[in-house]
Amino acid sequence: MAKKWLLSGIAGLAVAGGAIAVPSVAQQAQSISAKDKQVGAKAHPELLQEFGGPYSGSQAAYVTQVGRKIAVQSGLSNSQSDFTITLLNSPVNNAFAIPGGYVYVTRQLLALMNDEAELASVLGHEVGHVAAQHSQKRQKAATRNSILGVLGQVLVGAVAGNSGLGQMLQQGIGTGSQLLTLRFSRTQEYEADDLGIRYLAKAGYDPAASSSMLASLAAQTALEARVRGGEARSAPEWASTHPDPGSRVSRALTQARKTGVAGGVRNRDAFMNALNGVLYEDDPKQGIVDGRTFRHPDLKLSFTVPQGFAMANGTQAVTINGSGGQAQFAGGAIPSGGLPAYIDSVFSALGSGQGRVDYGEIQRTSVNGIDAAYASARANTQQGVVGVTVFAYQFGPQTAYHFVAITPVNNSGLFNSLYQSVRKLTAADVAAIKPRRVQVVTVKAGDTVQTLSRRMAYADYQQERFLTLNALQSNARLQAGQRVKIVTY
Repeated sequence: MAKKWLLSGIAGLAVAGGAIAVPSVAQQAQSISAKDKQVGAKAHPELLQEFGGPYSGSQAAYVTQVGRKIAVQSGLSNSQSDFTITLLNSPVNNAFAIPGGYVYVTRQLLALMNDEAELASVLGHEVGHVAAQHSQKRQKAATRNSILGVLGQVLVGAVAGNSGLGQMLQQGIGTGSQLLTLRFSRTQEYEADDLGIRYLAKAGYDPAASSSMLASLAAQTALEARVRGGEARSAPEWASTHPDPGSRVSRALTQARKTGVAGGVRNRDAFMNALNGVLYEDDPKQGIVDGRTFRHPDLKLSFTVPQGFAMANGTQAVTINGSGGQAQFAGGAIPSGGLPAYIDSVFSALGSGQGRVDYGEIQRTSVNGIDAAYASARANTQQGVVGVTVFAYQFGPQTAYHFVAITPVNNSGLFNSLYQSVRKLTAADVAAIKPRRVQVVTVKAGDTVQTLSRRMAYADYQQERFLTLNALQSNARLQAGQRVKIVTY
């Protein structure tokens, strides 16, 4: 979560499985038109803001080099300079592309890859979506279905009513740049797979890299589900936008064989050299999720979610999700009327111009020495009546942060412990917050999966994380001289 937020969501690309017919990908790719360049140039800064901005590490130049090499295979342009390849500073496993030659991959997804060919496979897949004009088709479908963008991806699955509040609480799709990154259909995903594999072969890469990359994604999705576990059943980020990559592993391998190219460049060493030191998971500048606790060193605040709830730290807000209710933490400027006016502005935003949300009396209080205020309302949705609470905290003369929480009307106290957990961080607390990074190490004689796993900067699932990060099986035996990834502070 960045230092300054708007309540706006992120949407990724969709991947879906299943045995269905896929149309031929033999159609000619459309070139990058002046209109496409204009659309992409307008959306680009919005997407950068949405996904944490460009990553400033040395890895960015390497990703750009590989991305441009694979993108020209699409026939959209013969000039590599026509493509803008961006490594995003995001802890979410994701990648996408938009018209105009703009292609994106997150540093988190980069860390899951194990060679250059896998990087090229992901970027090629996304370019395939653009070459097949999938974004344009999705926008037309979105317009036909009257998809409205309100406050974005917040409180996913809570309600889906017709009021402004209901729209805010369902998974928002958005307008403008967000319409360029809607979910793709299953058929479109397979078509992009096929095009990406073709681009790999044309560029001299091993076309089987698409299959191995999808296998890593499937393993990561399964691991994230295990780590979240218990009642905290919010979907992993990749699974929410790229469902079931596992079903596409064998299909991608079959398509790779159809290219007639056996083997090809993987460039593992070059990739490992470039990857070493990349930031992993949360950037402290955007806050850190550690178990059930969120800490933000720049904002000097923390809070802890109740047992059984999971957090998703976005660029602009933290979403909290569990079986009993949902909440979101964000912030903004305090109007001249102080915290009461701030709370009123949040409720007004929930109405989204389609009717005021009437709330009860605003109550003033103090939480761990912080001036606070809250108010509650009831809202009618298609799922019935729900309770809505806005709980705000004053962190300075002009700055406030708040929770918006949705609960059953008979369980309005569900998030009381959350509200009371907000506190200011001390200088010592801030100093203790350190980023995780990927470190590439060379296996020495006597090293095993078990010994290297113990070096992972986690208190749980150390071995499972190590195996997934390196695309290894549980019975893997490491060889001296082999290079592997670990995550350290």
